[in-house]
Amino acid sequence: MRSSALAFSLLLALGVASGPAEGKVFESRKEAVASAFPDADRVAEQSFVLDDEQVRAVESLAHARLDSKLVTLYTGLKGEQVLGYALIEVHTVRTLPEAFLVVISPEGEIRSLRMLAFYEPPEYLPTARWLEQFHDEKLSPELLLQRKIHGIAGATLSARAVTGGVRRALALYEVLVKGAGPPGA
Repeated sequence: MRSSALAFSLLLALGVASGPAEGKVFESRKEAVASAFPDADRVAEQSFVLDDEQVRAVESLAHARLDSKLVTLYTGLKGEQVLGYALIEVHTVRTLPEAFLVVISPEGEIRSLRMLAFYEPPEYLPTARWLEQFHDEKLSPELLLQRKIHGIAGATLSARAVTGGVRRALALYEVLVKGAGPPGA
């Protein structure tokens, strides 16, 4: 996972350079983060450079590789109350990138998952209905394709990419917010 601000900016630049036929940006980072916490007084943005132990912990929990040690976490606040956390996951699906926003409750459950940009052919784009199956899920061994998560006929790579990205976001929540170390540590 790359820093959301940098990676999403690069993704937007790619969209401008390649034209609309190559992909689609649905929402900007600023719009997405603002809409993630509609009741918030403010949204705190914090960047982290993960150390090697944190990377191992995230990868072990997620069962997925991190692309970067730089991560941005957004925290929605109303007064001093934490409303939730958000991460923007940017990665390559097959040969082209996608970006989506993962909103996580203070208890570690997925509150929403929204596609922000998708550059693969539109027929491989996960639908909003498909994304809803992640709602209220926590990081668990069952949060995998063909277990709790149903696949997408004809778009297996998209389904794998989103599922891995959600698992990375939940693992980052566990490590950065809850302070979890590698399993067995």
